[in-house]
Amino acid sequence: MVGRAGRIGLWVLGAGLWLGAGPGLAAPAAPASAPVASRGAASGGAASGGASCRPQTHEGQAYAVCTVDLRRARVKLFWRGPDGLPYGSLSRLAGQQGARLAFAMNAGMYDNGLSPVGLYVEDGRELKAANTANGPGNFHLKPNGVFYVAGDRAGVLETGRYLKARPRAEFATQSGPMLVINNRIHPKISEDGPSQKIRNGVGVRPDGHTAVFAISEAPVSFGAFARLFRDALGCPNALFLDGSVSSLYAPSLGRQDLSRPLGPLVGAVTP
Repeated sequence: MVGRAGRIGLWVLGAGLWLGAGPGLAAPAAPASAPVASRGAASGGAASGGASCRPQTHEGQAYAVCTVDLRRARVKLFWRGPDGLPYGSLSRLAGQQGARLAFAMNAGMYDNGLSPVGLYVEDGRELKAANTANGPGNFHLKPNGVFYVAGDRAGVLETGRYLKARPRAEFATQSGPMLVINNRIHPKISEDGPSQKIRNGVGVRPDGHTAVFAISEAPVSFGAFARLFRDALGCPNALFLDGSVSSLYAPSLGRQDLSRPLGPLVGAVTP
């Protein structure tokens, strides 16, 4: 189905584990009743206390890009609300966080119970252990990786390197595959493969203080999405978060996307 112009692939999947279709695999067909994205009138990208979102075009593809200076704003992960249940949607998270939430998006792959399928750390507590198993789908397209936040610094590391380094992370989420590894595109990602999906991901700039989140406005290949982070956003390491279900809440862009129920979420919280 189509939500906002060019937005394809937001639908409720059947029960079972969804790890994302592999680079050469087709996603399930969408039912006619799939939800649509909500877009307001705003189209700017004004900064809000160290976090800002803006539209960006690269190689003819349109993206929304949100940047956070961790010295001025916090990046946090959210899984369960005050009632102990998964937030499940960006709108519920926004309602709970209020105006301090500059933007938010889905933050990694999850099972049909909305639980993370890999490492998940929130407020310094490891709620799910790292997943180093082999298997199908994008999550297991190794090397996969971990995005983490430690104070005013952030990083993206291959899972094995993260487990060896064990940074004192306040927040961490595991997903896969890595898009960019030390300025090189993941070796199993082709330049422009046949898999075209709405995609979102995260990278960190060399200063270690700037986290960059991006979501495509229309289906793109893994290769194009990886090059966005490396060539346009200046991120030597970047991680794929998900595809098809990818969603964004960004009031500065008039965005409050609707999708199937979501697992872990990531957002920028301003003072």
